[in-house]
Formats: sequence, C-alpha cells, structure tokens
Amino acid sequence: MTLGLLHLGPTLVAAFLASLVEFVEALTVVLAVGATRGWAGALLGSGGALLVLFVLVLVLGPALMAVPLALVQVVLGLLLLMMGMRWLRKAALRSAGVIPLNDEEALYARSRASLAGGAGRGLDPVALSTAFKITMIEGLEVIFIVLAMGSGSRGLLWPAATGALAALAVVVLLGAALRRPVARIPENTLKFVVGVLLCAFGSFWIGEGGGIAWPGGDLFLLVLCLGFLIAALFAVRLAQRRRLAAEVRA
Repeated sequence: MTLGLLHLGPTLVAAFLASLVEFVEALTVVLAVGATRGWAGALLGSGGALLVLFVLVLVLGPALMAVPLALVQVVLGLLLLMMGMRWLRKAALRSAGVIPLNDEEALYARSRASLAGGAGRGLDPVALSTAFKITMIEGLEVIFIVLAMGSGSRGLLWPAATGALAALAVVVLLGAALRRPVARIPENTLKFVVGVLLCAFGSFWIGEGGGIAWPGGDLFLLVLCLGFLIAALFAVRLAQRRRLAAEVRA
C-alpha cells in the first residue's frame, strides 16, 4: 500500500501541475478572444476542441503517441501567427490613430437593433476557430503528458488522467471567475493583447515543432510575448510619427 501511494501520489500531482500549465495557457487566449470577438464562439470552439480530444482518447488511446505532434504544432502555429499578426497590425494602427477606434455605443445600438429584428449573424467564426486551435494544441500536449506518465508502470494511467482532469476543472472555474473582469478591459487594448499572445504562441509552436529547444521551456513564452509587445509598441510610435508628418504636410 505504501509503495502504491509513493507511485500514485507523485504521478497525480505531476500530471496536475503539468496539465495546469497547458490549460492556463489556453485559458489566457480563450478569455481574450471571448472578450473581443464574442463569448459564444470562444466557448463553443474551446468546448468543441475538448470534445474532439475526448473522443480521440476514447477511440485511439495510447495510439495517439504515434500522432506527429510536431506537424500539428507547425501547422497550427503558423495559422495562429498569421492571425496574430493581422490582429496586432489593426490594433497598432488604431492605437496610433491611423484608423479609428470602434464606436462601442454605436456597435451596441446596432447589435440591439439587429437582434430585435431577428437578423443576428450567429457565431463569430474567428473566435470559434481561434479558441478551437489553442485548446486543441494545448489539449494534445496534455494527452501526451498523461500517456507518457501513465506508460511508466501498470496502473499509473488513471492517476495521471485524474490529475489532468482536476487541472481542467480548476482552469474552468478560474475562467468563469475572470470572465467579467476581462470583459471590462477596452476592446482595442484586448485586441492588442490577443495579437501579442497569438504571435507568441504561434512562434513558440512553430519553433517547438521544428525541433527548437526553447530556453526554460514554456517560460520562454513570456520572452516571446515581451518581444512582440516591444515590437508592436515601436510600430505604434512609428505609425504615429508618420501620421503626424502626413498631417503637417497636408
């Protein structure tokens, strides 16, 4: 019994902590996307990815170890990087005053009129696809963590899976608690943050899929976020100078 606890306890805790890191990374993007593009699409995309992952585990199980995770990372990372660059470009131009900020009151009035007339457009495909991708790639990494820890000895798969599910439950509760505070952040600021996050995650996955061993592992995401943030702020200053120069010439 003592020997069993010595094996089961550390496996459960290690799986919980490792999975918590991956799920928190996904939650960061899902919250930001939901606040900027709509909660329905963000939640449905994230939930859909979790459902797909659950079905994959049930159908394939340990066979998922044969899935080329590196290819998934490169493809989804490239898509997220392209999307992030687009979001960051628009947010930077708005911050610089090159293109106008969204009129939130006018948008709200139009939305109410649209809903009253039954002309709502439904889910936002950008929010749905972005949330799906971020949850899918982080979920795949959690599955690999669980399978790797569970393959060490017979009977360790369930403790590893339990730790991962516990981490998911904690992150879901955390997301529910943070949803309203995040939604209060100004839209363009959130889009700026989302652009930085998507660029950082996309670059991280492309490098990881390409065999790059990032210093510090997942912590290097903070370095990438800082790098993209500095570059974006520099772009805002440059765009502001060009706008002011154009106004002077005019």
